[in-house]
Amino acid sequence: MSKFTTIVLAADRASGDAVAAAAGVACKCLTPVAGTPMVIRVLDALNASDQIGECILCGPPWSIVENNDILSARLEAPDVRWAANQSTPSTSTLTVLNALPETDPVLVTTADHALLRPEMVNHFCAAARETECDLVAAVATHETIMAAYPGMRRTVTRLRDGAFCGCNLFAFMTPKARAAADFWRRVESQRKKPWRVVGALGPLVILRYLLGLLTLGEALSRMSQCLDMSVGAVMMPFAEAAVDVDTVSDWKFVEDIASGRFTASGPFPS
Repeated sequence: MSKFTTIVLAADRASGDAVAAAAGVACKCLTPVAGTPMVIRVLDALNASDQIGECILCGPPWSIVENNDILSARLEAPDVRWAANQSTPSTSTLTVLNALPETDPVLVTTADHALLRPEMVNHFCAAARETECDLVAAVATHETIMAAYPGMRRTVTRLRDGAFCGCNLFAFMTPKARAAADFWRRVESQRKKPWRVVGALGPLVILRYLLGLLTLGEALSRMSQCLDMSVGAVMMPFAEAAVDVDTVSDWKFVEDIASGRFTASGPFPS
């Protein structure tokens, strides 16, 4: 089986990122967690996975890369290369996808996935292959996350058969899947508003969602119809898979976990 080529989205969404400012770094991906920049932690996890081949670091801008010794050194590795980021994560992803061989399975993740571990990558990639779908997303149940980290604040999509959180891991398994980047472009500005993302699938779907009738299977089926491809999901048993760093409080939280200071019975960082 071909190994996954991985795209790591590493540019800030906008200038003046609050996490980067709090950490005193030029770009959020360089924010240290347990003494290591987040983007390096992600690259280390990918490098340790037997499912991953080449990693393409999409962003940050080259002016930042060339002035950061750690990042510059990592890009000297034969299996890591840099690509310029575009105006949004979706257009960055689509641009890199279009430059890759169509037969390559592609994993997409983000540089702020600071708690990513090789076993998470292995689990998701192996399960994504088993789905035999064109496009696969990783999700975790809200119950799994709360059992490990009570009180953690995540964006939750509440469906009839459970409450789910995204995990910033996406597998583009076939050439057909690459068209999904256009759908992503339409909804990415609404990523923190689940009902609006669901609403992009049509009025009947949003009605069932608002009435509490929509299941995960129905949502995936409708998405498959809309995108003219098979869309699947992999349930992640790792609570940390659903943790990324969007805010300064998120940064404090992952720092506490990575440094071994957080306990499930302790107060959630404010």
